[in-house]
Amino acid sequence: MDGANLREAMREIAADIEEGADMIMVKPAMPYLDVIAAARARFDLPLAAYQVSGEYAMIEAAAQNGWIDRDRVMMESITKHPPRRRHHHPHLLRQNAAQLLG
Repeated sequence: MDGANLREAMREIAADIEEGADMIMVKPAMPYLDVIAAARARFDLPLAAYQVSGEYAMIEAAAQNGWIDRDRVMMESITKHPPRRRHHHPHLLRQNAAQLLG
């Protein structure tokens, strides 16, 4: 699927639902926030925004280079999704976020 084509993404999701899907999963989450928002507005199924390990690796690399505040960006990546949405994050992200929340 062409990730830059939102209409195609909506057609693919609709086809999956017609075939019996009981939830929608968007993976990777970060580059497809537009797809997540459009799917939430159009479909009434549970929606999972799956953050892949590469997205977390980008956070760690940027923090190591001093480009971002690691803790703030990590927590924002967890909490940026609206309620009623499932979140799937790499194990290290969950583990580090839990340490911050203490």
